[in-house]
Amino acid sequence: MKLRTFSLAMLGAAGLVILPACKKDEAPAAPTTPTAEAKPTTPTAEAKAPPAPAGNSTIHGVVKFTGTAPAPADIAPSSDPACEGMATKDQPVMVKDGKLQNVLVRVKGTVAGAPAASASSPPVVVDQLKCTYTPRVLGAQAGQPIQVKNSDQTLHNVRAVAGTKPIFNVAQPPSMPPVTKPAPSEAEIVQLKCDVHPWMKAFVVVSQHPYFSTTGEDGAFNITGLPAGTYTIEAWHETLGTKTAEVTVKDGETAETSFEFTAG
Repeated sequence: MKLRTFSLAMLGAAGLVILPACKKDEAPAAPTTPTAEAKPTTPTAEAKAPPAPAGNSTIHGVVKFTGTAPAPADIAPSSDPACEGMATKDQPVMVKDGKLQNVLVRVKGTVAGAPAASASSPPVVVDQLKCTYTPRVLGAQAGQPIQVKNSDQTLHNVRAVAGTKPIFNVAQPPSMPPVTKPAPSEAEIVQLKCDVHPWMKAFVVVSQHPYFSTTGEDGAFNITGLPAGTYTIEAWHETLGTKTAEVTVKDGETAETSFEFTAG
């Protein structure tokens, strides 16, 4: 009798141990009320609304030249050994197979919704190599950094002017880090000069938007990322002046236009 009582007691104790263990394996009951109520959020400084998408239209074309190009001007030979191999002619009008190089083609004026540039934007780069600015003509957006390198083992100074107005003037000895300055918003044409080597020149055409392109040897240009619309397109050359055309481009399509310069 005592043995039976002891066995029953043991079974009861085991049951008490097993029951809690089984409870652990049970799936938790679904909450009857949500733990947090979903509420609409408003943009914060850390989570701003995404910018409007860029346009996806393109304006493509070619800049031609007819007639006889002006003869290039002679450049006096330099005694600076770092200038060895430099061009001995200054040739602003560069024509190949009737196509004109170094023409800056851009949308004239402002473009609604165009992305802004800042000091953190990728720079436009000009190099000084064999006492020559390369490239000679390029575009920049207002506020975008203009970066000038010195790849020569000689002293240059980078002097930027808009007409007669000085923008900056920085000495650049060999191996000095690039000179980086923002493209001014109040000037459209910035010329780069070197007083040590006075034949050196380059031109930066500044726009309020990123819709511009510079022609190469083939005279071609492509202005990409434009919103659909009608635009005045301007072709600028340092000695031949400007030409304009009205162009309408549809969303996602490519519009064609061309310009033609002649000998003055």
